[in-house]
Amino acid sequence: MAPKTPSVTAFFEERTSSLQYVAADPATGKCAIIDPVLDYDEKSGAVATRSADAILEFVKREGLEVEWILDTHPHADHFSAAAYLKQKTGAPTAIGERVVDVQKLWKEIYNLSDFSADGTQWDRLFTAGERFFVGEIPSYVLFSPGHTLASITYVIGDAAFVHDTVFMPDGGTARADFPGGDATRLWRSIQEILSLPDETRIFTGHDYQPGGREPRWESTVAEQKAENIHLTKYRTEDEFVNFREARDRTLPMPKLILHALQVNMNGGRLPEPEGNGRRYLKIPLDRFGNVAWD
Repeated sequence: MAPKTPSVTAFFEERTSSLQYVAADPATGKCAIIDPVLDYDEKSGAVATRSADAILEFVKREGLEVEWILDTHPHADHFSAAAYLKQKTGAPTAIGERVVDVQKLWKEIYNLSDFSADGTQWDRLFTAGERFFVGEIPSYVLFSPGHTLASITYVIGDAAFVHDTVFMPDGGTARADFPGGDATRLWRSIQEILSLPDETRIFTGHDYQPGGREPRWESTVAEQKAENIHLTKYRTEDEFVNFREARDRTLPMPKLILHALQVNMNGGRLPEPEGNGRRYLKIPLDRFGNVAWD
């Protein structure tokens, strides 16, 4: 039996080139929100809910019921709006169970001795291969590490939400040099994704608009196999790993990684207010060497 087809609506967040999705079951009107963004301006320190509110407005307008709020991994380039959307909708939040490894790693980096690195910040921790439903659409989880320790892919009917594993074919593949990242594991995760049926729709987590083109986010397994600029050039694991590691050594750290991880490993919750009623982020100085001074 062919997999069911969810209706997928993308929301492109321009400041971080991030893709957020609503995957809905047309038969029941139930939906999952995937990788929602909490707006953050690093220059002023301001936080806003414009992106998340746009999703909520769409859900209301379409008469949908939010059944899941799903993150594919703790993001390094934007804040997650999962906690905010749970407050607004009551829907459970979920992420992959290996998020605890990310929490333990970054708990040490931030020196957060009282932080609970046990995944209890989410309502559900998915295991590899675990099955669930969006409405009546059978769905399951692929463990897809490499970009991060905890990355997962959500396969919802004929749609695979692959986060930062592969981009659009003209964008290639994701970096694997963050703490806990690994290019060999990334290659193997990509191969598992590409073993899905050729007609599987691939929805990526970012689009950096190569050549200044308009944002794009949907491809297929067949298109990735035939056209991805990294996977068609570097066809073996060794070739890909050598390329990926060499390229990653030239890349600066994402500008929001130190801001975002302390929020995202806490399920999208901002730090608690201090005695003066203000919230503060914690930035470890001189912890990483990926510096672009010029």
